[in-house]
Amino acid sequence: MNHIPPVVQTERIQTLDVLRGFSLFGIILVNMIGFHSPYGYYNPYEWWKYDDLTTHAWIDVLVQGTFYPIFALLFGYGMVMIRRKALANGNTFWKIGVKRLLVLLAFGVIHAFFIWHGDILITYALIGFLLLLFLRIPGPFLIGLGMALYLLPQLFLTALFLILHLSNGVSLADYTNIVALQTSQEAYTNGSYMEVTAQRISDWKTINLSAGFTLYIFLILPMMLIGAGAAKLKWIEKSKEYWRMWLVIFLIALPIGIAIKLLPLIVEPSLSFQYIQDALGGPILGFAYAAGLILLMNARMAGKLLKPFSTIGRMSLSMYLMQSLIGTLIFYPYGLGLYGDISLTTGTWLAVCIYVIQVVLAGLWLAKFQRGPAEMLWRSLTYGKNMKRRGGTNEVNEL
Repeated sequence: MNHIPPVVQTERIQTLDVLRGFSLFGIILVNMIGFHSPYGYYNPYEWWKYDDLTTHAWIDVLVQGTFYPIFALLFGYGMVMIRRKALANGNTFWKIGVKRLLVLLAFGVIHAFFIWHGDILITYALIGFLLLLFLRIPGPFLIGLGMALYLLPQLFLTALFLILHLSNGVSLADYTNIVALQTSQEAYTNGSYMEVTAQRISDWKTINLSAGFTLYIFLILPMMLIGAGAAKLKWIEKSKEYWRMWLVIFLIALPIGIAIKLLPLIVEPSLSFQYIQDALGGPILGFAYAAGLILLMNARMAGKLLKPFSTIGRMSLSMYLMQSLIGTLIFYPYGLGLYGDISLTTGTWLAVCIYVIQVVLAGLWLAKFQRGPAEMLWRSLTYGKNMKRRGGTNEVNEL
């Protein structure tokens, strides 16, 4: 057998779509800062003033570093679901998995080098190849391995950064890259498309090469492993049975995550505390958000109330790419050219408006088609045939 046949409607899990849709909202709130300013090259606590500083504080604590771990959990969860369906139909999952990741990698390359440098798809695809090596492991061991790979390096780095901070007093200002900031700002304000593309590639290299990708392995692979383990144990499908576990996760992770995320504001906005805030506090708070939504989805009316999240979540890849396309066309010189001309608060409200418009567009699209356009192409290239189907939701949650 060469292809996986369509599966029954009950196999689409609305909770997974809600989690994806909710994550997309957090992602555009954070990415919007990078669309309209040279984020990553400046000290945000000095760059933003007055109301913008307050807006940054809210985003920094509640959003920054919190939503990509949820996507990584869902990525691992989805891979196990696809593997389970492939094996049930007598298919070899390894070939399917590799092809899916290669196509995702191609999406990422196009996105990172021709649309926006803050791409996460390349990272997910490359780390996804590592995930394939672990999918035969039983669920409890996957979760334990993921927790160990996450906690041990992060606790070590947390201790190291605290020691460096106490001994050297390293601050964010010490790492403000003035030259890179000016170069980036000039390209995205006045450059041609080719000049913007050259800068985009340079920015991507700065973020991802050298130690960047190694760090991502210890941040994202553990989340994928935990998600894969949860899928093997069907923690979301059986969330009503596991409600006590999800409640405990929510009650423990929420206060701990927020407390860690508040460190730069309470103690000092230093490089050390910012790393601890994002790398340690972000995923913990992400667990709390995920657990809270899963608990909420057990309520009778939750499916209807959270339908906007599930609608956009069903075509998360298409919506993610659309967010970058819209953002860069608004701010880059080959579009409206508004780079550096709006405040952080205005940009945040703009992100909210774009997300609402996307929810409407997703609803209109899914009224006629089963998947988003990027999802259709991804599936077609993976399975070697056009998988576009009208109506219904009879497919496995794949991303």
